[in-house]
Amino acid sequence: MTDTTTTASTPDPARRGLGDAIRTWWDGLSRPAQWGVGVPILLLLALLPLFPPPLLNTPSYNFGLVMAQVAMYALLAIGLNVVVGQAGLLDLGYVGFYAVGAYTVGLLTSPNSPWNQTDGGWLDPKWAWLACLPIAVAVTAVSGLILGSPTLRLRGDYLAIVTLGFGEIVRLLAENLTEITNGSLGLSGVAYPHVGESASRPEGVFSGGNSGNPDSADLLDRAGYGTYWYWLGMVLVVLVLLLVGNLERSRVGRAWVAIREDEDAAEIMGVPTFKFKLWAFMIGAAVGGMSGAIYAGQVQFINPTGFNIINSMLFLCAVVIGGQGNKLGVIFGAFVIAYLPARLQSVNLVSNESTGYVLLAIDVAVFVALIVAWRLWSGRLSVWPRRGVITAMVVTGVLALLLLGSVLLFRKGGAQSLGDLKYLYFGIALVVMMILRPQGLFPVRQKLLTYGRQVYQAVRRPAPVEPIGAGR
Repeated sequence: MTDTTTTASTPDPARRGLGDAIRTWWDGLSRPAQWGVGVPILLLLALLPLFPPPLLNTPSYNFGLVMAQVAMYALLAIGLNVVVGQAGLLDLGYVGFYAVGAYTVGLLTSPNSPWNQTDGGWLDPKWAWLACLPIAVAVTAVSGLILGSPTLRLRGDYLAIVTLGFGEIVRLLAENLTEITNGSLGLSGVAYPHVGESASRPEGVFSGGNSGNPDSADLLDRAGYGTYWYWLGMVLVVLVLLLVGNLERSRVGRAWVAIREDEDAAEIMGVPTFKFKLWAFMIGAAVGGMSGAIYAGQVQFINPTGFNIINSMLFLCAVVIGGQGNKLGVIFGAFVIAYLPARLQSVNLVSNESTGYVLLAIDVAVFVALIVAWRLWSGRLSVWPRRGVITAMVVTGVLALLLLGSVLLFRKGGAQSLGDLKYLYFGIALVVMMILRPQGLFPVRQKLLTYGRQVYQAVRRPAPVEPIGAGR
């Protein structure tokens, strides 16, 4: 008698995009293997300001300072993502926590402040900023507790309006309490880390006087003060990501997801929603205060105009563009918000008046052609081509208005720098994304939060082949 066996047929895998393939490969790695891949990537990112690629370099700004701002915005986006992306709480006044963190450091270390503790007080100027960093985090966490305790019983638009008012109240207090905050004149001489002091750098590597030596072979000597702030921001971003990632995989993170999806259902199932929303608010506030402390130390000057509601909208824009709930996605969104205006600052819309008229004629012709195509064939198009035509009409219409303004107000060297139009093209980007990809560039994927890796690896393990027939 012969044993007859058959092998299990494997179906063809479903077609997936590049993002899904990368995500599947990453999720299949063990934790040590993920660190083995992630650490070299972090090292390459750390070297980016020292050897800026020609396409990424910013001619109008120091690239190290731009990357320092990217790291600062990444911290803000991660903190806001905890509130908006993971807990589902619409916070429009997040800039208020950013301001509280910055003013905590400024009031304790600035010579213009009546609460200055560096001139005969308990703070030594050399380590004053390092001591004020945890204080700023604690103060903003307490401010989140004070704001959240009475307001988190509200939902939706009502919560958004209250948080919007909080951001404006903080700015107005900073502007009107002149005896404490020095009003619109601001606080100067804010402390910064005095690290790496030497004969060539008497005030340390974090001082604005450290411009770096781009011709040096020593990487530490090559780095300017913006690069050192970028490295410090990277370290804090990694630490915050580890903290938030562990919270996301814990009971707290599962409660946040339940509240975000359906707060009423979570409440019925026994989740103390108010407590976990308050946790999200406090953690997000603390991370925002940390970023504000970095801003105060780097710029060494703060005033109320740096904490207006427009900046709060930009922070929220970073979360929406990157993908709410996705930690790495919001970091990419923060990179776009901070880097793109600096990169486009040296780019003029038109180089001369005649070129502007030619581009305007071409743009108007394309816009009219899109309108005609829409009227003739809109009923025959499927969903995605219809969305593409609508998006193209929006973009070409706005571009026509910009070109018209450029040729009417043309000056030597170009009428308008693209970097000055950041609010315009971020607004256009949000409109286009609401049409084509409302979940963001890198949407969060629902997955098992408890024992997710073990379950995933068990599912991926091939099933054993069982004999059939006489050999069974």
